[in-house]
Amino acid sequence: MAHKFKKKKGGEIPAVNTASLPDIVFMLLFFFMVVTVLRDSNLLVQQRLPKGDQVEKLKKDRSVFIYAGKPSPRYQDKYGTEGKIQIGDKYTDISNLSFALTEARAKLRPELQSKIMVALKVDEETNTGLVTDIKQELRELNMLKLIYITSPGTPIEN
Repeated sequence: MAHKFKKKKGGEIPAVNTASLPDIVFMLLFFFMVVTVLRDSNLLVQQRLPKGDQVEKLKKDRSVFIYAGKPSPRYQDKYGTEGKIQIGDKYTDISNLSFALTEARAKLRPELQSKIMVALKVDEETNTGLVTDIKQELRELNMLKLIYITSPGTPIEN
């Protein structure tokens, strides 16, 4: 007795199994979450920091950074070469400094708001008057813990 093998009519391709697709998607998601670095702020001012040898690490969870210096070369056409203050991602005027600092303080965790530290990152060529103005504003806001950020080295190298 001879059996005839029947060929299926119409050779359609079986559907692709998508059962493992969510696993793959989540693996990729976790991979990118782990390897992506979030940048704090885009520097708009030049930062050649003075040298200092008595250096200690800053607690980032309770600090607000104030950058000061003349605008970076690519921003000089728009903002000139006068010393500028930057908090976060934008320039701040002295008259607007207390508002920007109060806003920055409000972003910290409530229990750290009273222990706020202000980190001044000032370009070495910045006018001292600008720094004095910043310090005066800080005094009025009772933000008295102040740290000057330097680059490692000895002051003699300046």
